[in-house]
Amino acid sequence: MRIVFMGTPDFAVPALEALYKAGHAISGVFTQPDRPSGRGNKIKASPVKVFAEENGLAVYQPAKIKSPEAVTLLKSLEPECIVVVAFGQLLSKEILAIPAYGCINVHASLLPAYRGAAPVHWAVLNGETKTGVTTMLMDAGLDTGDMLLCRDYPISSEATTGELYDVLARMGAELILETLDGLVAGKIKPTPQPEQFTYAPLLTREHEQIAWSWHAEQIHNRIRGLNPWPGAFTFFRGEQVKIWQSSVAAQQLGWDTPAEKIPGLIIGLENGALAVQTGSGILYVQELQPAGKKRMHAPDFYNGYRLKSGEIFG
Repeated sequence: MRIVFMGTPDFAVPALEALYKAGHAISGVFTQPDRPSGRGNKIKASPVKVFAEENGLAVYQPAKIKSPEAVTLLKSLEPECIVVVAFGQLLSKEILAIPAYGCINVHASLLPAYRGAAPVHWAVLNGETKTGVTTMLMDAGLDTGDMLLCRDYPISSEATTGELYDVLARMGAELILETLDGLVAGKIKPTPQPEQFTYAPLLTREHEQIAWSWHAEQIHNRIRGLNPWPGAFTFFRGEQVKIWQSSVAAQQLGWDTPAEKIPGLIIGLENGALAVQTGSGILYVQELQPAGKKRMHAPDFYNGYRLKSGEIFG
């Protein structure tokens, strides 16, 4: 099939690679313009662009995909299908009408749950036990189109967003091939999404800060949900500290005086982790990163900072 591919981050690369290796004719790859990245603000190409150029695929980077110039270009490529994976721009009705097989999106959730920009993050943040990948026939709305195929995947209580992200990217690559084959064979019937849906908005700085008044499990979900990006943070001695790894204590540790129930109180070092009081339950913190420093294990943090009795996160 003659395909135009649209995608930007590393999540989209496995799908593009699968289409390329399966022998589909990829007439063009559209990705976001190169942007400054990292501490030095060096201009960096997207992972999709890097893969496309390494494999001799034509790359296009319009600032606005809805512009008349971009639409004219798309029409000239004569795609039978446009495959979209985390592209980062909405398509116009004019673009949606170009390919005979439509525009197909690979979305990292079980629609209609978690429409929007950060479905993997929010599934973990909310403590979901299952997520997956859905292919859908795009319409003018945000992730509102008819569903084609879906595949689910369990989320363990310790899984991070990064771990899940990699698994779902590979699943999405497999599913888009299956979807295209099914459409060509006439074996897939688009299914309207149910009316009830949830939304996965972009993450903000407010989402990143830990509230120690929460239940230990909520904080644990926040930490793993923001790992590896952007990271959950708190404050210690007035400076920001990111927390990368944690677990929930199976039982209370025996500290039960009122003073020791202060949310954020660092109770002590227990089994190689910092035991921290939350609004309900004890959280073990295993890996931290003070501002401007490398990640460190809890014992190194405890000893390096010479923690004193009664010190608090937050």
